[in-house]
Amino acid sequence: MVAPAPAPPPPGLASLRAWAQRHGLPTQAQAAPQPWAVAYSGGADSTALLRAAHALWPGRVQALHIHHGLQPAAEGFAEHAQRCCDQLGLPLRIERVQAGPARGQSPEEAARQARYAALARLAQAHGAAWVLLGQQAQDQIETLLLALSRGAGLPGLAAMPEAMQRHGVCFGRPWLHEDGAALRQWLDTQAVPYQQDPSNQDLRYTRNRIRAHLLPALLQHFPASLRTVARSTSQIAQAQRLLDELAAQDLLAVGNPPAIAAVQALSPDRQANLLRHWLRSQHGTQASAAQLQQLLHQVAACRTRGHQIEIKVGQGRVRRCGAHLDLESDAAMPPFII
Repeated sequence: MVAPAPAPPPPGLASLRAWAQRHGLPTQAQAAPQPWAVAYSGGADSTALLRAAHALWPGRVQALHIHHGLQPAAEGFAEHAQRCCDQLGLPLRIERVQAGPARGQSPEEAARQARYAALARLAQAHGAAWVLLGQQAQDQIETLLLALSRGAGLPGLAAMPEAMQRHGVCFGRPWLHEDGAALRQWLDTQAVPYQQDPSNQDLRYTRNRIRAHLLPALLQHFPASLRTVARSTSQIAQAQRLLDELAAQDLLAVGNPPAIAAVQALSPDRQANLLRHWLRSQHGTQASAAQLQQLLHQVAACRTRGHQIEIKVGQGRVRRCGAHLDLESDAAMPPFII
């Protein structure tokens, strides 16, 4: 009797191994000092990634599932995730989140931030230093097109990084060069079940319209975009890292909080780069293009002792405080008395 042929390895296994090597991480289970965590929604990409990680690091992988309680299908997603993990013999950690958007924040952004925070909590609670995310090449193109549609700067045009740190936990995206269609084809061929998120069909969301209409047309006429876009976003990210290095050096020179006279001594482009970096790195605030231009204009005009600076940025205001700039939270500001 002829033994059945072994199942082909999960797609993207080589990419996962190469990603780990690029970041100096172990590629064998026995060499991994801590368990790996995979953000597992039950969708196609995270299902394929969970199986690839399990193949590369057997016995060292756990799945993290975020239960979005407000979605009608959330309970079914969690039950599916549990069944699949039971079949693979993998531990599944589940956390429920119900994220309401803050003032000026979209529901999608609120859900995304809550998801990262919950994944970090689960990873820390169960000893995982890295959480792997399943975004692939099509997702990267969507992110770039979405950023272009919003007039984003270099940080947005760099799209998604293949490694980052949030809430004290490292997040990795090893499959940004992988074809998502090939991943789904492998799952279908192997009869591996996965979930379809109905919210992905809601064309009220810009990303879904890009996925449904713009991305198919782009790949039909320019199929090499799966490779070329990844190369472009990588180069944009490199340029942004260089600008961040320059801004960090300038911040050391002008002081923190920045001395207005020292900021004025820089070229306009370096002023913009510095102030953007200062707001983002020191205060977690992203200034819009219009806000940054207003701030630059007021800094340039600040030549007398009595000149005041006040610009609304995020949840606070940039103000002049003596010879320096400072960002004061709206919550800390006293109410106006009329």
